[in-house]
Amino acid sequence: MSYNVGFMADVLGAFEQAVLLAVVRLRDDAYGRAILKDVQARLARDIAAGAVHATLERLEQKGLVASRLGPGTPIRAGRRRRYYRLRPSGINALDNARSTLETIWHGLPWPLRGAHEH
Repeated sequence: MSYNVGFMADVLGAFEQAVLLAVVRLRDDAYGRAILKDVQARLARDIAAGAVHATLERLEQKGLVASRLGPGTPIRAGRRRRYYRLRPSGINALDNARSTLETIWHGLPWPLRGAHEH
């Protein structure tokens, strides 16, 4: 089996997975700020809002998520929220990412700490 650079480029990074999984968890409430809060909680660190928005734009360009504008709200001074949902290709990408991780970890003990200290 040869190393397939194209395939590896298609494997989602950890941050992309965190953003996509936030969209899955939030369902109909998956908008920018809610996604940001979910990702921050799951990764247990501060994340710049711009990083989440840039990732969402990239994922939309790749066809993994779709977005729509919701109605404006008084609390947002009439500005509309952009809501996201996973497309079938996004579900496939997440499934492939998890499968790839399981494959490359297969046969190794978890956690690794102490496993290589002989």
